[in-house]
Amino acid sequence: MAVTGCSQCIKYMLFFLNFIFWVSSFVYQYYMNYIYCTIITRFLYCVYVLIAIGAVMMFVGFLGCYGAIQESQCLLGTFFTCLVILFACEVAAGIWGFINRDTISTELINFYDAAYIKALDPVDTPSRQAASKVLEVFHDTLECCGKGDDNQLFTAVQSSLCPKKTIPADPLISQSCHTKLRDLFTEKLHVIGLAALVIAVIMVFEMIFTMVLCCAIRNAPAY
Repeated sequence: MAVTGCSQCIKYMLFFLNFIFWVSSFVYQYYMNYIYCTIITRFLYCVYVLIAIGAVMMFVGFLGCYGAIQESQCLLGTFFTCLVILFACEVAAGIWGFINRDTISTELINFYDAAYIKALDPVDTPSRQAASKVLEVFHDTLECCGKGDDNQLFTAVQSSLCPKKTIPADPLISQSCHTKLRDLFTEKLHVIGLAALVIAVIMVFEMIFTMVLCCAIRNAPAY
């Protein structure tokens, strides 16, 4: 059987959305591997959770892609169930994150500091290289550089770890990542909320598309 008309359009839209989701999960896992390679024991459990999230993203994205292109009610039903569970988890995580935003910002600062210390290791090791990559992600994302009280060793390697626009003329002055991380969970909390809302809306649309496509497949004439 094959769907036609608007249902076929929904089918390919669902496939396209999930293909992007699936590809992005590979990129996500790539960065998680970098973080894992820093081997910061205190935060290792967090990295395991993030890697598990990436694996779930890959699995769900595959279900959506393959289920849509094959017009499989079973796969689409499983995909829909996964979306409902993920949506509930997102809502729960959002509530928990809002309540514990101060703790989260503190833990992120501690994580940054741990990577910061490893990145300044005078011995060039894979662990140091991975820590440097983690710092680069922080610096590029938050447009910051260092802790605000950086020593001469960090100043010497600043150009390789920080975005050019965050490196001031005076090396003793920098946009502290500590401050940026605190601001992220206080003054810019609405940005995180908006991003979560966008993701939630996309998930709702995917659930609607999945239900419509399932109904269309069920009602499509068999050949």
